[in-house]
Amino acid sequence: MAAPDLPTADGTAHRPTADRWRRRSRALRWLRIGVPALIVIILLAMAGSVAWNALRTKPEASSDPDAPIRLVNPRFVGRDDRGRAFVITAVSATRDQKDYQRVILERPALVLDEEGPDPMRISSGSGVYHEGNRKLELNGGVRISSAQQSFETAESLFDTKTGELVGSGPIQGSGSLGEISAKSYAVYGKGERMVFKGGVRARLQTK
Repeated sequence: MAAPDLPTADGTAHRPTADRWRRRSRALRWLRIGVPALIVIILLAMAGSVAWNALRTKPEASSDPDAPIRLVNPRFVGRDDRGRAFVITAVSATRDQKDYQRVILERPALVLDEEGPDPMRISSGSGVYHEGNRKLELNGGVRISSAQQSFETAESLFDTKTGELVGSGPIQGSGSLGEISAKSYAVYGKGERMVFKGGVRARLQTK
């Protein structure tokens, strides 16, 4: 059994113990300073990351404060002077900056007598609604369809006051009587009556 170190006159027996205590004291002091500092660095890094992500995902402000107002999937419901209902929808609607009475429509669709037994649907690639005279101009591959008829034409004009749909361009398609083509047409009574004019050609179906 080893004998313990005994103190000498110069205190050399206590030197290894004192050295160990000083090393442990320095390590504890660094831990007390380093751990809180490390926590602060981590928190600052997390806060910086959150702020950076927020700045990256923030929507860019419009460079043009006078940019026109654009509505997505608008829906207009109204009635003509006789109380007949109609519905106008579109992919988007943008007011013309040069003429605020004009509303430019993307892929508009018009439904006459939506809740009736045989609603008529008119769609096109583009269109313009004139607020001044309450007329809807349809152009770019106009299609007119209902349960008993289907027609195609270049352009159409719908009067929301009278509920009438007219077109001065060629039209062709098929109705309850057969195939019909003409240079102009008009639709009255929410599609109940269609009038064809100019070079009318028809191929009637025999029952």
